[in-house]
Amino acid sequence: MYFGHISNYNPVQYPKVIQLALDYLKNTDFDAMEAGVYELKGRQIYVQVLDLDTKEKSAYQPEVHQHYLDVQYLHKGVELMAAAIDLGNNPVAKEYDVERDIKFYSAVQNENEFRCKPGNFAIFFPEDTHRTAIFAGEAKIRKVVVKIAISEL
Repeated sequence: MYFGHISNYNPVQYPKVIQLALDYLKNTDFDAMEAGVYELKGRQIYVQVLDLDTKEKSAYQPEVHQHYLDVQYLHKGVELMAAAIDLGNNPVAKEYDVERDIKFYSAVQNENEFRCKPGNFAIFFPEDTHRTAIFAGEAKIRKVVVKIAISEL
């Protein structure tokens, strides 16, 4: 997992495809875009622009992916994110869904929370459990998720 701010990141620290995603996030006017899904490179790299209502942490189950990594960028609002390393011993709440590339856990060990403000991004790899859009004082957020197929790395 990586955590940073879009105004202050060193692109050479990231693989080229993640550099591409961060450059896209930094240089796109998300105020001018409708919420929805946009393809950057077919289904290998695509973008979800989301307008969400944050909720209490207990409303979310920790999730993991197998075939995509998430570059999650907070454009507006404030949210908490929570993450932990997936050691494979968490109780499964919902088995892996191949079509959605997602598995949910009912709980995870050693989960850490961090507060996000506009401009923050987090990169979650398949070994990172995560839950986001957790209430942190503001209900409405706009976030952008760049989904990158692991095969692109």
